[in-house]
Amino acid sequence: MSSPDTLPLDAIQRVLFLASTVHIYNIPPLTSNKGYLAASWTAPNASRQIFTARLRVIETAIPPPPSSPTSEECVSTDILLEDPSTGELFAKAPYNDKGAVEAVLDSSRFFAVRVVGDGGMKAVLGIGFEERGEAIDFGICLQECRKVLGLEPQNGAVKGALVGEKKEVKRDYGLKEGQTIKVDIGRRGRRKVEGESVGSEGASAGGEGNALFSIKPPLAPPPYGENDQGVAMPMLAPPPSAQEVRAEKRRSRGFEPQKKTAAELGFDDGEFGEFQ
Repeated sequence: MSSPDTLPLDAIQRVLFLASTVHIYNIPPLTSNKGYLAASWTAPNASRQIFTARLRVIETAIPPPPSSPTSEECVSTDILLEDPSTGELFAKAPYNDKGAVEAVLDSSRFFAVRVVGDGGMKAVLGIGFEERGEAIDFGICLQECRKVLGLEPQNGAVKGALVGEKKEVKRDYGLKEGQTIKVDIGRRGRRKVEGESVGSEGASAGGEGNALFSIKPPLAPPPYGENDQGVAMPMLAPPPSAQEVRAEKRRSRGFEPQKKTAAELGFDDGEFGEFQ
């Protein structure tokens, strides 16, 4: 761990994550590109465990010097493995790329950490958390560190990249010089041509009517009094009126109204009569 006298006075450090108990393992070299397996560290009888340490994730921010105030501040993140009783530094892992910490394939509580010594020598140690929740918080902390350090694109950059990939190339579908378009709309809506006979117009109308339907419409019914073959059928007499029915009833009862003269009805048809 860097001592206070090696940092500028205006440097700011903060603890991003703290785990009081983490087991350290001397892991075998990686033999495949798939990744690390924690089962080979912990069996048999955890013989590869070499230390139990306290883990801290420290972020250090160094402001720009007064000579160049326009430059950006320097931000770095380190993973420190320390003695839990004395606080003495056991190993330090600068988190400057994603490969500095790798999750194992067979457990969510174990990680492979690349540590760097004072002389620049590098080694890979295995760490294991006792609680699954601490391991999840450790992974979330590293994810946030990658965003701050620029090791992982921001949501806006990812969205912009996706939009750029999905953006289609504009194509020009306009007509070039000399090109024409022919549109055939059939005979629908066609005006009558001068000199065209009525018969041809009727045939055309019939053809258009048939073209409008996939099934031809039924034929018109035959005129009244003819069958389907056009043969004349006998016409039925209309029913009698009410007056005729009453007269028929009187005749059937033997009652015939008698016509009376004007004199019998009380009118004078003489010389000085009413009808002179």
